[in-house]
Amino acid sequence: MDYEIMMNGNVRIGQRAPEFEATTTMGNISLNDYKGKWVVLFSHPGDFTPVCTTEIISFARANTYFERMNTCLIGLSVDSNASHLAWLYDIFCKTGIRVPFPIIADRNGEIARKYGMISNDVSNTETVRNVYIIDDKGIIRLILIYPMNVGRCIPEILRSLQALQIADSNNAAMPANWVPCEPIIMPAPTTFDGLMNRENEIRQNRNGMSWYLGFKQPENCNCIENENMKRIE
Repeated sequence: MDYEIMMNGNVRIGQRAPEFEATTTMGNISLNDYKGKWVVLFSHPGDFTPVCTTEIISFARANTYFERMNTCLIGLSVDSNASHLAWLYDIFCKTGIRVPFPIIADRNGEIARKYGMISNDVSNTETVRNVYIIDDKGIIRLILIYPMNVGRCIPEILRSLQALQIADSNNAAMPANWVPCEPIIMPAPTTFDGLMNRENEIRQNRNGMSWYLGFKQPENCNCIENENMKRIE
């Protein structure tokens, strides 16, 4: 375990995600159970709160999209498992939505502090709205942090997840405002011959601005239709 993580909960992109074992609404789990899967680990300030309820409902509605991308959702707060269960049951009774992913009961805040989910300047006990995308090798690839009074944009989390996976499988980068199945950025050439070949390709195909900014269509990209995305917002 990295000393800085152990002492400060200061996890960073590119580091191995800290291991944990936890009690959840779907039984006991450990991060090790998710080997070979991508994970979206997210925290929320508290059960039976308005913003958190809208987020849980939105994540539940989007769960099938995450599953299509070999990704599992895991929620977390410092509330008890009994509180989580009562909250999810209330959501089910009011909406008919059954939450299909586990929510961790991190009563002593051990996992929250390990991941840096508690901002002492905001609250010493409640977790802010953190999102960690962890890849199938257990590496943290993306971190998002929202304040307590602003709900997360679930389509943006899906977009970011797919961008990471497509970038990996295509050895490419993603331009600003990229959406699934739009062109992606090719790696820039590292030799002068490669530079000249890229310039010729761009002139012929009109697929870029200059040798260092050329585009191509991604491979292995399963588009999530915009109309379906709107249903989970």
